[in-house]
Amino acid sequence: MTDGRRLKGERRRRAIVDAALRVVAREGVGAVSHRNVAREAGVPPASIAYYFDGIDDLLVASLLDGCEALVEQIAAVRAEVTDNAQWPRAIAELLVRMITEHRERTIGEYELYLLAARRPALRPAARRWLDLIRGNINDGDDGDDPVISAFIAGIDGLLIQALIADEPPSADDLEPVLRFLMHPYDHLGVPSP
Repeated sequence: MTDGRRLKGERRRRAIVDAALRVVAREGVGAVSHRNVAREAGVPPASIAYYFDGIDDLLVASLLDGCEALVEQIAAVRAEVTDNAQWPRAIAELLVRMITEHRERTIGEYELYLLAARRPALRPAARRWLDLIRGNINDGDDGDDPVISAFIAGIDGLLIQALIADEPPSADDLEPVLRFLMHPYDHLGVPSP
């Protein structure tokens, strides 16, 4: 295959994955079909079957695409942070972007993430999501696993609450919560271990 054809194929595949996420975000996973995704992507329905073995394969690709986007976002935040004290604000600003600028994508990704509870084919991709987050905490150095699990659960909770809020929270709203999640001993009045 020539480079031009390969590039065109990659663009078409990308358009299909993005379209699937938009359909999930707008109408739910039940609306993901060859016809609906093809219409959303502006491609022939046969293109879906050409690039993906089935709907689950397309959903897995969409969830993994979200993982890659998360890695890019974390890398961008890491490049901005020069001092550990900046992390709560930097993460707060990232979460705000996820619930405002990228709201549709975030809704779609969370719906797919939750769907993994019902569809075993999605579980490895959902676990990859968690592994990527764990690998980016403390620059990939080992940490206290229960603490990291609590932090990730806190982030998930903040995002889900923000997505259902009438007014999305601001970075100023989220920063104190994140500061607590990252440094609970400072707020509990007990000495750090």
